[in-house]
Amino acid sequence: MSRSLIVLPDDSVQPILDAIDHAAKSLRIKMFVFTDPSLLAAVIAAHRRGVSVKIMLNPMRRNGVSENDQSRKTLLAAGVEVRDSNPAFDLTHEKSMVVDDTTAFVKSLNWQTANLTGTRDYAVVTTHPHEVEEIINGFEADWSRQEFASGPTAHLIWCRGNGRERITEFINHAKHSLWLQNERYQDQMIIECLVRAKERGVKVHVMARPAHTLKKDKLIEGVGGLRILSDVGIKVRKLKRLKLHAKMLLADGERAIIGSINLAPGSFDSRRELAIEVEDKHIVDRLHAIVRRDWKNSHPLDLTDEGLLADLEKHGGKGIEELGLDEEKESSTPDAPNLPTPKSHPISGKRTPA
Repeated sequence: MSRSLIVLPDDSVQPILDAIDHAAKSLRIKMFVFTDPSLLAAVIAAHRRGVSVKIMLNPMRRNGVSENDQSRKTLLAAGVEVRDSNPAFDLTHEKSMVVDDTTAFVKSLNWQTANLTGTRDYAVVTTHPHEVEEIINGFEADWSRQEFASGPTAHLIWCRGNGRERITEFINHAKHSLWLQNERYQDQMIIECLVRAKERGVKVHVMARPAHTLKKDKLIEGVGGLRILSDVGIKVRKLKRLKLHAKMLLADGERAIIGSINLAPGSFDSRRELAIEVEDKHIVDRLHAIVRRDWKNSHPLDLTDEGLLADLEKHGGKGIEELGLDEEKESSTPDAPNLPTPKSHPISGKRTPA
């Protein structure tokens, strides 16, 4: 029994391809986006050599975009069994694979070429029987549209299910340090737990993505959550060169959570998500080295009105009106006096210079 860690893009897609190539009996794959040509070819090759392959794909994003359509056609044309993910969830964001009923992959990464080559992402590979069995049970339940026991008795971290409870418990038990890499910090309970961790002396390091990457309808809560963290003294930074797609928490250099869960209400309450908590020393030691290196290769995220306006303007202006920043833009004329008049911002209520 063992667990191992895959770090992307450092380790490349090869460990996943190797696992598929060595499958002898079965593959169960549940994926949010599956478009990478090398992985499609590997799965089809496994099917052709007699491996039982079952693939569950999310049918579309919330905005109606269906990224998996061509892959579904390609897989079905090759004779691979493919189904849409369970309609009981708004969408299925889980990224998992089980090989030969003995080895399971719990991932933050989609099977997109971009996720394999240009994003910070992680996967945990486990051969622990109770973890593998639970992922199989979750897959088969979703495949057959049945209920699945994902609550307090589950070993792994599931949404809907025990996700919010397990992650808040993880944060609340941190004693010295917390490192987080996540795209979204929007869930109020998670934000509250992080604030309380900071107040009890835990050193909290938050890696996030800039405002322009958030969807317009999530900008206010996304930016507001990050501003709350920043206001209490938590450092918030963004990666240089790599796109952040990871969903990872590391506590005290001893425990980690890796999976598909964004720290947002929708992930906890309406999506199918999966994550795993580990304490394996070789995994947490490597994660600690990675997050410290990423922290050095990052910039502070400018969450002032001026910083947000500059970020949104640089990327087309989406969201300026939603965040109430357009008035400041319009009033900033060459003839206007530069007066330090305070005003209350609608996102957080914080009084900032105009």
